[in-house]
Amino acid sequence: MYIYSFFSGLGSLDLGFESVGFNIAFVNEYNPLFLESYKYARRNNSTTPLLGYNNCSAEAFLDDNTWNSIFHNQQELFGFIGGPPCPDFSVAGKNRGAEGKNGRLTTIYFDLIRKRKPAFFVFENVKGLYRTKKHREYYESQKSKLLQDGYVLFDKIFNSLEYGVPQYRDRLFLVGFRRDIFGNCEEFKFDGNKLYNLKDIRNISWPIVNKRVSNKAPQGIIEPLTVQYWFDKNDVTHHPNAKDIFKVRKPERFINTLEGDVSKKSFKRLHRWRYSPTAAYGNNEVHMHPYKARRISVAEALAIQSLPAWFSLPENLSLSNKFKMVGNCVPFMLAKGIAQNIYDFICHKYIG
Repeated sequence: MYIYSFFSGLGSLDLGFESVGFNIAFVNEYNPLFLESYKYARRNNSTTPLLGYNNCSAEAFLDDNTWNSIFHNQQELFGFIGGPPCPDFSVAGKNRGAEGKNGRLTTIYFDLIRKRKPAFFVFENVKGLYRTKKHREYYESQKSKLLQDGYVLFDKIFNSLEYGVPQYRDRLFLVGFRRDIFGNCEEFKFDGNKLYNLKDIRNISWPIVNKRVSNKAPQGIIEPLTVQYWFDKNDVTHHPNAKDIFKVRKPERFINTLEGDVSKKSFKRLHRWRYSPTAAYGNNEVHMHPYKARRISVAEALAIQSLPAWFSLPENLSLSNKFKMVGNCVPFMLAKGIAQNIYDFICHKYIG
């Protein structure tokens, strides 16, 4: 089944779907820097999207001429995936809702789904769209329209930790299947491929603020959910983006902050044997290395997003852009888990 990706960013959501067997046939990302970085990260791939890359506004595809110029030979079964920019629905962001510049893009994505009728779609966004009253009203109104258009809907807030990401990050996922193709979808298991239970993770006695920390993982924790595990897994010191680090302006801040101290709004010091707070580097979030007197590198940020070791960003980007791009990513292991749930359902439906 072909996937058309909108608001693709660096493509971590796309990569999750690719990794379980879907075919990313079209990529749309308005920001040219993001799109070029998407291509760069996949520069060693033997295949490119069948229908190519595109950096026009997603709104353009509501126009029949623009749509038909690319998708005139489309197959009957295709899916949409996308996570429109979300600061207008984020409590930590602008919080302007659907009327904001970025919030409007969410409406465009929903309109695109309703007009083009993909066999299934995935919508990813911040939990504020679901849990904030004024945003929830907008969200529910969009869901009502999709139900009227014949979609069976499933939505849930997932924490990245549940899928093996070393980061506490909540994300809202809405998945829709066309009833005329898939029926009532009773067999769909939205959380069928979780690796861990969030309640069990919270009940663990994770290390807190420490002056002295052992280089060996303490007993009783889930080591694959720790920062150090992923730093080692991705060999971050030899990663192409290992030297992409902001210079230290106030070294005393790095000396005086104990490992694991994440109490401040910014400049949070990670703990090597614990998972990271949410990686939101475009919103003044700064993470300090657990035991080195510096901020984390881009390579380390990519590891915290659970991206593969081969995934890297081009040298010619500014550090600010690199961290912003990484912070905007859907954590790869979370994306892969959601994609696997959908893939398993479709295979069960059509193959048995």
